[in-house]
Amino acid sequence: MKKLVIIGLTLCSLSVFAQNNEKSVSDSAKELKYRVSFPAIILGNLGKAGERTNTHHFELHVKREIDAKNIIGVKFATWRLFQPMGIQWWDGLLDKIDTQSEFYPGHLYERGIGISYQRMLWKGLFASVEVLPLYKTYKDIDNKKINNGFKLYNSYHVGYHFAFGKKKQFFIEPQFHCNVWHFDTKTPQAFKQLDNKWKNYFLFEPNLYIGFKF
Repeated sequence: MKKLVIIGLTLCSLSVFAQNNEKSVSDSAKELKYRVSFPAIILGNLGKAGERTNTHHFELHVKREIDAKNIIGVKFATWRLFQPMGIQWWDGLLDKIDTQSEFYPGHLYERGIGISYQRMLWKGLFASVEVLPLYKTYKDIDNKKINNGFKLYNSYHVGYHFAFGKKKQFFIEPQFHCNVWHFDTKTPQAFKQLDNKWKNYFLFEPNLYIGFKF
């Protein structure tokens, strides 16, 4: 009988400890309300500063979890375009890069600060939308400024959130997005002739975001 009491007390103690430990890990995870992430694609630009097709892409997301389902954030982005964004995969996008047939007579630089909303749908599955006002600068092939303009750039994402680490503080988010832009103003004629040949959207762009929570 005495042994049964001791065993019972021991099991109860272990059960309480396990519950407290589980609660501690859960509470620690809940404390990680903020997250920072960037698209892995920007790593491909490293060491290619002088190349014509280097997009000089830099992008950073800072987000906050409102609750388990809703996440809001701020997006900082800048990039350089060497040809129209509206050339689709099935239009021979990669071939046109090789032949340079649709290259601008220079580059288009875009930069802006926007907002994002991410909704967790089921487990790690999510959908998100981003709105990014962009300030544009057009430069010729000799890097001389031609004109400035404005563009409103929106993107719609579907992806999956994979978290890992002791507190699940690190994550990756493979995803696809569709991009569309409006109010594209003050485009120089030589650039506009190329833009008008293609769409004002790009479909099914694959990407991988890398980030951490804190």
